[in-house]
Amino acid sequence: MAATPEVRTDRLLLTPYTPGDEEAFVALFQDVRVSRWMGDGPSTEAEDRALFGRVFTKVYARGLFDVWAVREGGVTVGHAEIKPTPGSGGHEIVYALAPGAWGRGLGTELAGALVAQGFGRLGLGEVYATVAAENVPSLTLLRRIGFRQVRDIEEADGSTTRLLARTRGPGDGEAGSHR
Repeated sequence: MAATPEVRTDRLLLTPYTPGDEEAFVALFQDVRVSRWMGDGPSTEAEDRALFGRVFTKVYARGLFDVWAVREGGVTVGHAEIKPTPGSGGHEIVYALAPGAWGRGLGTELAGALVAQGFGRLGLGEVYATVAAENVPSLTLLRRIGFRQVRDIEEADGSTTRLLARTRGPGDGEAGSHR
């Protein structure tokens, strides 16, 4: 896989992480309002710092998948990925925005850019997302941009995760430029 490209939307700039982004990455993932919906939920600061290190030593070094810092006006406001996942059988979009970026349509803009990368640059016919059943704002956002529910996944802790998919349609893959 080629190096993670820079992606621009109307208000956001997605760039590969640099070592200088560590504090912003850790702050985002340490905010329980964000991390409660990510992976297995909140982690320790040391675990988040180790995860940031693996972005460089594993993901970027091996060209495994695309991972971005999400910036608005030069300020890091989020995190984004598109990666193959066994649970979906395809590529999944992953995104998180800091609470200060909520409620202004940036999540829709970001998710749309990730879908466009999947359909355009990666040439996928379908992209997936997994969302906790309780995360109504993310479920609503994804349905609004064309995702449909595929199935529910019962987690070991008794919670439910929804697997959603969006199939490529006419004109998909053109939004968001990359360099």
